[in-house]
Amino acid sequence: MPEKFIIEGGRPLKGEIKARGSKNAATPILAATLLTDEPCIIRNLPLIEDVFRMIDLIKSLGAKVDWIDKDAVRIEAVDIDPNSIDRSLISKMRSSVLIMGPLLARSGSVEINHPGGCVIGTRSLDTHLDGFESLGVVIEVTQIGTQVDLTDEKIFCGYSEKTNLYSLKSKGELGGREIILDEFSVTATENILMASALSEKKTTIRIAACEPHVQELARFLKKMGVEINGEGTHTIEILGKKKLKGADYSIPYDYVEAGTYILMGLTVGGEVRVDNVPVNHLELFFKKLKSFGANVELVSDSSVLVKTSFGMKMNKIQALPYPGIPTDLQSAFGALATKTEGLTLIHDPLYDGRLKYLEELNKMGAEIVICDPHRAVINGPTELYGTELGPLDLRSGAALIIAGLSADGVTIIKNISQVDRGYERIEERLQAIGASIKRVEK
Repeated sequence: MPEKFIIEGGRPLKGEIKARGSKNAATPILAATLLTDEPCIIRNLPLIEDVFRMIDLIKSLGAKVDWIDKDAVRIEAVDIDPNSIDRSLISKMRSSVLIMGPLLARSGSVEINHPGGCVIGTRSLDTHLDGFESLGVVIEVTQIGTQVDLTDEKIFCGYSEKTNLYSLKSKGELGGREIILDEFSVTATENILMASALSEKKTTIRIAACEPHVQELARFLKKMGVEINGEGTHTIEILGKKKLKGADYSIPYDYVEAGTYILMGLTVGGEVRVDNVPVNHLELFFKKLKSFGANVELVSDSSVLVKTSFGMKMNKIQALPYPGIPTDLQSAFGALATKTEGLTLIHDPLYDGRLKYLEELNKMGAEIVICDPHRAVINGPTELYGTELGPLDLRSGAALIIAGLSADGVTIIKNISQVDRGYERIEERLQAIGASIKRVEK
């Protein structure tokens, strides 16, 4: 049955909480195991819905997956059949798009329906398709009827009676080209990296995304035998091999999850130590917090102590591609802004639906003016009051949990399968630091 969170707010947090493996690194690296018929071992996987669904997806293609530890899998993709793909899984998560690159490289063709994912505005595949066309892929797009079950709350895409079917076929070796992406798209960069991995001709990606999870995928591909230069910059060069070897790889810790808990500690108050923090991926994040007056102390190379901070003033938060403030942390900053002094401008130019969670905060008593799909002004501090809420996406779900923990009274958050996509049993871990939050069936 569908589940929800019930939160009793107003309790300071105290204790230690650890970030888990990175969701955004895990899904492309799992997809990349399809590039070889040799065994791959992937460790430190977060036990979240998106990881489970990606594993189910590669199993539907014929890969053998064995759990060898509680957070580690062994994958053998010996015989892959692109025609056996489970399209229902494609409809349930955005990161399913990441199988396009490896399947094109391995078998020369792929056919998928439009992927699901968070409801955060327009998320077309145009940048992916344009990049594939530049690699020499022939693409056909047809409209088909969807078979989405509207009663399944674990389906995260917006519903429509029609959806697109994308049929892609390579005309030859996918390499030896210069690809100029239309935007700094993380998943398009990752798809082109994987599509080029089996070509012995050099491929160059310009306007490439340089997020940490793109860099991690590049490191994994290097362990498999691909030569890559420029990861972490906006120009990446790839020289693949006809046959890649297997690799043993550990997923890094999640800087977005760590940042979420740091912002939670500042919003709710108390004293929280956040461990497994990839500090080097959050440089601007910490600089901004210091300028806002946050009481945040780095107590080791990967641990941060967060204490109640009085008189914080935020002024402006703008989400930008890495190394800017991650769009995945923008909503947690929005929750914090309800407790800081004065006006805060929230600006997220990346997605036109990222600010919908602010309507939920207004239901709790926040003073927020949504200027347009990309900008809002929050006046703080305001007293928030518990009510019934429903997150539209993974990150807004985390922001509403933060708001509920800081609010007076009881907050009910529905559709928590969204949160499960990116945070491993978050209620149990928050209970351990003093939060009153429980998961119940409706």
